[in-house]
Amino acid sequence: MISHVYHHRVRYRECDPMGVVYHGHYLDFFEYARTEALREMGLPYKAMEDRGIILPVIDLAVQYKRPAFYDDLLAITTHFDGVPRVRIRLDYEVRRNGEDRVLTTGHVTLCFVDAATNRPTPAPPEVIAVFEKARTQD
Repeated sequence: MISHVYHHRVRYRECDPMGVVYHGHYLDFFEYARTEALREMGLPYKAMEDRGIILPVIDLAVQYKRPAFYDDLLAITTHFDGVPRVRIRLDYEVRRNGEDRVLTTGHVTLCFVDAATNRPTPAPPEVIAVFEKARTQD
C-alpha cells in the first residue's frame, strides 16, 4: 500500500458557528491531500490534464467520528491500494497532527477519462509505471 501524509491547518472560514469544521470541507481536504500525494509521486494533475486525461470523482463516502476545530493542525493520510487500471480508489484518515485517534475517514474513487471523447480510458502507461515502482519501494 502506498501512503502519503498532507498537513492542513484548519482556517476560521472552514468552521461552522460552533467552531467545528463544517462537514463539506473534508472533501476539499481530501482533494488537497490527493493532489499533493500524486504530485509527490511525480504525477501532478496538471501534467495529466495536459496529456488529455481527466480524473472525475465517481464515488465518495465520508465517516465523521470526532470533530476537528479551528486552528487544529490535521494530518490527512492518503492510502492508494494497488495499481490503477481505469479507476483508482483512495482511502483517507484524518487525525490531529501527532495524535493517534482518527477524526474522520473516507474514500474517493476516480475514473481515468479521455478529455477529448469524455469516455473512460485505461490509466496511461506512465501512471501504471509510477504506481508499480512506488509499491515495490514500500
